[in-house]
Amino acid sequence: MAIKKEEKVVQKETPKETKEAEFRFIEGIPSEVKEIVMRAGSRGELTQVMCQILDGRDKNKAIRRNVKGPVRVGDILMLLETEIEAQRLGGGRRGKKK
Repeated sequence: MAIKKEEKVVQKETPKETKEAEFRFIEGIPSEVKEIVMRAGSRGELTQVMCQILDGRDKNKAIRRNVKGPVRVGDILMLLETEIEAQRLGGGRRGKKK
């Protein structure tokens, strides 16, 4: 006895117009590094800096940010957002009582 297998005929769709990839970049807000506060991270890979926003809604506001990579005073950082400020590192001194 032979078992008949059903065969399905599938028509391939012809590719429609291909659209080229489109890249959109978010506009950054420039800020200038005014002070290097301290190194952070388990291996010191982050630098916490105070920077002054040069443009946008929060112009002339000074905020604390964490930066990865080399940074010096006077560098311009392009920030994607200016509302969130980095937490202060180091905390208070422990065990010291007056």
